Amino acid sequence: MTATTELAADDGDTTGFFGWLFYSDGFHAPTVEEFFPPAIFGEGTIFEFNRIMLARVIAAAVLILIFWLVARKAKVVPTRGQSVVEMLLDFVRTQIVEQVMDKHNAKRFLPFLTTLFLAILAFNITGVIPFINIAGTSLIGLPIIMALWVYVLYLGVGVKQHGLGGYLKLSLFPPGVPKGIYVLLTPIEFLQVFILRPATLALRLAANMMAGHLLLVLCFAATQYFFFEAAGAMKAMGTVTFAAGFAFTLFEIFVAALQAYVFVMLSAVYINMAIEEEH
Repeated sequence: MTATTELAADDGDTTGFFGWLFYSDGFHAPTVEEFFPPAIFGEGTIFEFNRIMLARVIAAAVLILIFWLVARKAKVVPTRGQSVVEMLLDFVRTQIVEQVMDKHNAKRFLPFLTTLFLAILAFNITGVIPFINIAGTSLIGLPIIMALWVYVLYLGVGVKQHGLGGYLKLSLFPPGVPKGIYVLLTPIEFLQVFILRPATLALRLAANMMAGHLLLVLCFAATQYFFFEAAGAMKAMGTVTFAAGFAFTLFEIFVAALQAYVFVMLSAVYINMAIEEEH
């Protein structure tokens, strides 16, 4: 037995080739502990502040700063930065809100839905920002808050539009259905309107951001391991995992934008269904 495998055996690791390969601290796969980072301050109190909260604060501050700077220096002939912001605003208006609602309701709910889209996009994109590297929406709390925001709004506008009884009737007893079917349909509609809509909004967003973060951590942790800890020809695998990490980073940017789009599109659909006379 070589000195290396003897060292691995003394440390309680596997002997032979794998003991020689993994005798160091070795590769550690990412776990859900990634989403519960150590507190920066206030540990164990209601004021505990950690890296995910820091990502949220930075994303919100940068978003506010960008719009303040653009609004402060807005010109008839837009600058490059103003053009990008206007393109985002126009995208939400034309490709999401006006695709779902008529012009009157689109104008009414556009500020809310635009704010929602930009906030989710900003919180999502922190997952690929160096030195932050985690999405502000990857922990379920913030997606729940946003889903509840949509939930309260669409229930509120539905009740305001139709009255409490009228909204419940439209939601739970869709017109044009044989009365006997309501025995099966009404409980399903209740689950869908009052439970599944907000729950799926929050879970879809958080799950996608969690999965993306774990993929990136897996790829770059493997890259570090192969380059600095693996031996011999195994080091070459680092180039593969690094390329995969780069590809997944680009994909995560796409997913960050896609999830903001899906969340706001569904929110617009739910609000529109609440104010329609029949659906």
